[in-house]
Amino acid sequence: MTDAWSWYVIALVVINVVAIIWLLIATHWGQGDEVTQGSRHSWDGIEELNNPMPRWWLWLFVITIVYSIVYLIVYPGLGNFKGTKGWTQQSQFEQQMAEARERQREVYQQFAGLSAQQLAVNVRAMETAQRLYLNNCATCHGSTGQGAKGFPNLTDTDWLYGGLAEDIATSITRGRAGIMPAAGLPDSGVAILARYVKGLSGGEMTPLVAEKGKALFATCAACHGSDGQGNQQFGAPNLTDDIWLHGSHLRDIESIIRHGKQGNMPGFRDNLTAAQIDLLTAWVLRLGQP
Repeated sequence: MTDAWSWYVIALVVINVVAIIWLLIATHWGQGDEVTQGSRHSWDGIEELNNPMPRWWLWLFVITIVYSIVYLIVYPGLGNFKGTKGWTQQSQFEQQMAEARERQREVYQQFAGLSAQQLAVNVRAMETAQRLYLNNCATCHGSTGQGAKGFPNLTDTDWLYGGLAEDIATSITRGRAGIMPAAGLPDSGVAILARYVKGLSGGEMTPLVAEKGKALFATCAACHGSDGQGNQQFGAPNLTDDIWLHGSHLRDIESIIRHGKQGNMPGFRDNLTAAQIDLLTAWVLRLGQP
C-alpha cells in the first residue's frame, strides 16, 4: 500500500487501542468490588443493580490489550510495518510447501528404481497411484478408466499411441494432440464413406458402398492405413476393431468426416514429478491388462 494509506491504517489502529485502554480505565479502574446502589430501574419488582465487573474479568481485558500490542509489534498489522519477526503469508506458504514436498519425497522414495511392471503389482504403489489418477485423470477418463465419448477407454487393449509403458509415460508427460481434417466431400460422398468405415468394423456394406467407399477411403489411408487398422505414430484410430472414440452411430461418423475432429490431452510434466508419472504409468498399464 502507499505511504499515505499505511499511516492512515497505523493511526486508526493506534487510536482504537488507546481508546479501548482509556475506556477501560475510565469506567472500571478504582471502583472496587463492593456492590453499589441500584440504578433505580425496576421491572416487576426486580431492581437493576450497578455492580462492578469482577476483577478477574477486568484483567482478561488487560491481558487481551497487552497481547494485541505485542502481536502488532511482532507481526504485520500496522500499515507497511512488517513486524519484528518478518513473518509473511508467502513465507509460511513456501515453508509448508517445502515440508509437504519433503514428505512426498519420502513416500515416493520407497518406489524408486521399480519398473512399471513391478509397480503395477505393488499394493502400496497402486494405492498411491489410484489417488493420483483420481485427482488428475478421472475428470476425463472416468473413475474406473472406462472413458467417455471423446475420451479414450483405458481398460481395453485399443491404444491410440501405443500401450507400452514408455508410450504411456510419454502421453502423460508431454500430452497428445490429435487432428483429423475434414474430408471436404459432398453429402453423398460423406454418406458412402461413413458406411464404408462402419463396414470395416463388421457392419453391413453393400457392393456399391464397398466399391465407391474404398476409392474415397484412399485419402484416409494416409493416416489410418490401407487396411484401416490405424497408425500409432499419428494417433490414428484403428477402424476395424469396433471401438469408437466419438460414437459408433452413422451420424457420429458422418459428422467427423464432414467437420473433422481435434483432440487434446494436456501434458503433466509441469504438475507432476517423475516419480508420480511413473506411478500413473503403472496404474494405466494395469487398467489395460486383460
